[in-house]
Amino acid sequence: MILKFLAAAVVLFLIYIVLFKKDREKNVKKKDEKIEDIMVECPTCSTFVSKKEAILSNGHYYCSKDCLLNK
Repeated sequence: MILKFLAAAVVLFLIYIVLFKKDREKNVKKKDEKIEDIMVECPTCSTFVSKKEAILSNGHYYCSKDCLLNK
C-alpha cells in the first residue's frame, strides 16, 4: 500500500516538474532582460523624455508638438 502511494507521489512530482519547468525558464529570461532606453532633454522646456517617444526635428528631440512649435 505504501509503495503504491510513493509511486503515485513520484509520478505526480515528475508531471509537476515537466509541466511547470517552462514557466520557471520564462521567468528567469524575463529577469535577465535589460531595459535600455536613452533619455534626451527637450531644448524648449528642459524636460527629459525617452528617445523612443521624442519628436525629432532638425537634429533636436522635443517632448511634444507644443514644444516643437514654440521653439
